[in-house]
Amino acid sequence: MIKGQDSIPLSPYMGLYDLVVPKDNMLRQMNELVDFSFIMDELQDKYCLTNGRNAISPIRMFKYLLLKTIFDLSDVDVVERSKYDMSFKYFLDLAPEAGVIDPSSLTKFRKLRLPDEGLLDMLVGKSVEIAIEHNILKDPTIILDATHTRACFNKKSPKEFLQEKSKNVRKAVYRVDESMQGKFPDKPLSNDLQEELEYCRLIISTVESSKSIEVPAVKERLNVLKEVVEDYEENMIQSDDPDARTGFKSQDTSFFGYKSHLAMTNEERIITAAVITSGEKNDGKYLRELVDKTRNAGVNVDTIIADTAYSERENIRFTNEHRMELVSKLHPLVTNGSRKNDEFEFNKDAGTYMCKAGHLAIQKKYDGCTKHNKNPRYRYFFDVEKCKVCPLKEGCYKEGTKTKSYYVTVKSTEHTEQEAFQETERFKELSKSRYKVEAKNSELKNRHGYKKANYSGLFGMQIQAATTIFAVNLKRILRLKNQKES
Repeated sequence: MIKGQDSIPLSPYMGLYDLVVPKDNMLRQMNELVDFSFIMDELQDKYCLTNGRNAISPIRMFKYLLLKTIFDLSDVDVVERSKYDMSFKYFLDLAPEAGVIDPSSLTKFRKLRLPDEGLLDMLVGKSVEIAIEHNILKDPTIILDATHTRACFNKKSPKEFLQEKSKNVRKAVYRVDESMQGKFPDKPLSNDLQEELEYCRLIISTVESSKSIEVPAVKERLNVLKEVVEDYEENMIQSDDPDARTGFKSQDTSFFGYKSHLAMTNEERIITAAVITSGEKNDGKYLRELVDKTRNAGVNVDTIIADTAYSERENIRFTNEHRMELVSKLHPLVTNGSRKNDEFEFNKDAGTYMCKAGHLAIQKKYDGCTKHNKNPRYRYFFDVEKCKVCPLKEGCYKEGTKTKSYYVTVKSTEHTEQEAFQETERFKELSKSRYKVEAKNSELKNRHGYKKANYSGLFGMQIQAATTIFAVNLKRILRLKNQKES
């Protein structure tokens, strides 16, 4: 039951906050900036309004998730810090003497209370709405880009993943107390997952009974191991994340995980839209969706800055139809699309074409003009051995053929205007702003734990993206607001 959850805490010690949480504290400013009652409006359908025990306020639970994101903490550590950090308690609308939640409540809140879909758009849209209310968003230029996040389990087997986390705990303990080396239980020799789980439980109990637990570096790694063991016990999560896929950062470098396709305003650097996909998706295919979401959030768009992945013909047509400038340099290979546009896409990170099964071309050959083909072409060759066993080979590979190739026209008249535009001074000047989105990606990854997924599955990644982008946008709004007022 959540009836009356928005009441203000009454305590004779509330005046302490004025002494220990200064007015320029980020969390105090964030509390004053945002009316978090929208969380209650969005989540009240997930609760019973009249019956049952009193539930912890969904606003407070959401704020715990924000703190976890802002300071890149585990569930256990964010709750632990909330016991003694008065700025945390102030942000959570707790009385100074009030207790905190059990960390397991955060797991249940994420799984049972957050909306099944639409959370990402709702939080990004809310942060944009706040920026507009404070007269911060004015630039009609947005920058598009995609950044990758590695899957939580990185294609390790369940046993390997548990072994990695328990090893991290042991190494942290040995740095503090070498005498502990003879006190840990023997490692299991079989491949049985239950035995590995039992071994991890023994590691946890051994460390908790020692003095090493008092060292923060040990405690943090132990908390991570506890969360992983709890996930396996509750859900027996398979470590090969079912929604994650292999994507490419270059022809020789790949990752296993997800992509976050982002739109950000050029001048203010506020993220206005996001789409989360598995790692193999093509960046350029999400231009229209990002622009539409940005406009639906209330931001006028007349110029789009992006890399070569977004310069395909359909995107040029879309921007021309809506009278937008597309500052995206043409790639000589991304021109008039493809004969089978649903089967082959150009992967700009790998610098070659990829089939719908996710296999990259292994060789490229240039074909000049011929009597039947007026435009020069590139011919891409695929590994025919992979084609023979591919589950998607029907209609793509003909049994018995010794090669599998794909032709792409190098030059298309569809791009004549875009080619002329990219030679102008305006195009060159606007292109220089693209670095800003790279800096934003770096902030997401290095300050807020966006390098690696915290949870398994696409929905878990969307939750992480929603809270991270919301927190990053609020921090940026506060900075711009303070600069404006100073």
